[in-house]
Amino acid sequence: MGREFIAMFDEWADYYDHTVNGEDIEYKEVFTNYEVILSEVTKRTGDVVLEFGCGTGNLTQKLIDAKKEVYSIEPSAMMRKKAKDKLGDKVRIDDGDFLKFPIPKKKVDTIVSTYAFHHLTDIEKEKAISIYGSLLESGGKIVFADTAFIDQQAKNEMIKQAMKKQFIRLAKDLQTEYYTTHSVLKKMFEKNQFHVTFTRMNSFVWLIEAVKQ
Repeated sequence: MGREFIAMFDEWADYYDHTVNGEDIEYKEVFTNYEVILSEVTKRTGDVVLEFGCGTGNLTQKLIDAKKEVYSIEPSAMMRKKAKDKLGDKVRIDDGDFLKFPIPKKKVDTIVSTYAFHHLTDIEKEKAISIYGSLLESGGKIVFADTAFIDQQAKNEMIKQAMKKQFIRLAKDLQTEYYTTHSVLKKMFEKNQFHVTFTRMNSFVWLIEAVKQ
């Protein structure tokens, strides 16, 4: 459920914003167009938003600025603290993850996440999508921005390029976390009555928009 990564995120909390701002050379390309990506996710949401993996609250802030009603979920205590320090009382941030979380009392029309869904195995991803399908009415949306690959060959090539650049941490990340492919995701969404599209945002990240049928 991604909770095996909590210790990593607790440790990362103090310098996460430096990473997304491009200060870590190995991950600079992963976070290229970061602000544009967050803005595009925000632009595609409805009025009542359930956010998973809010981290330090960067997407949360944009959603709040856009006058959305936001319910945020974050499993890392240190990330929650950073987000609360940044956002104050503007939003409630609950402990939870993609599969186990407090369900908002108000009907949600959009479920969002950035740079987090890959922490779930493909089996867990499909289970999460099924849960979200039960929460959303027809026309409701899932809007995720995350690293994914057109196919396995594209993933292998990206690992090869990382190794060639001696980006050892990035290569290990790509090999050990649960990055998946478009075809796998498409099957998951369609099985749960979603129509899904993929929009490339940088060399790694795709904007994944799934509309409940």
